[in-house]
This record gives sequence, C-alpha cells and structure tokens, in this order.
Amino acid sequence: MHELSIAINIIEIAEEEVHKANAKEVNEIEIEIGVLSGVIVEALEFALETAIKNTVLEQSIVRITKISAKARCTNCGMEFEIDDYFSPCPKCKHLFSDIIDGKQLIIKKMIIS
Repeated sequence: MHELSIAINIIEIAEEEVHKANAKEVNEIEIEIGVLSGVIVEALEFALETAIKNTVLEQSIVRITKISAKARCTNCGMEFEIDDYFSPCPKCKHLFSDIIDGKQLIIKKMIIS
C-alpha cells in the first residue's frame, strides 16, 4: 500500500513547513489528488488517520479533493474529460491525447499556527 508512504511524506512536508514558520501545528491541510494519480483516496485517508497521531497534523482538518482528468486530442485539439488513459476523443474519435490534468498529488494549502 503506497498510500502509507504518501501519508508519511505529507507529514514530513507539514513538519518541515511548521519548523520553517517556527510554529507548533497545522490547523488545516488541503490536498488535491487527480483521478489518474494512482492514489486510492480512501486508502490515503485511512493511512493519514493512523499516521498523523503524535505529529503536527494530529489536530488538523484534512481536506482531500479529487481532481477530474482532462485530455487534449492530438488530432483535433479538443479538450475533454476522461475516465482513463484510453478514452477516445468525443469529437473525432482519435485514440491519442495528451493528459493535461488529473495526474497530480499536491498539497494545495496549509494553515499553520
């Protein structure tokens, strides 16, 4: 389950930011996860619940937002939402496209005190 290692990395980043700000804890953290990132959101939520005990995130509000995947057709240039890497263009039915959104895993915001 690589979600546990992701949870640990999130905690490490939060601890580093708290240390840099000479603060005590994180009040709120917002994480964005693309549907094509390979991360199972429910597994990450479970891993974070366990891993944040006795850390700067223990009392924080954790918000996780799923980001839809979008692609741009390499044939006609149309941008469209996709469910997987193999979705054809709805306009020209071309099978090849560039993924332009939905693969990310980022900490969008942290409120530190």
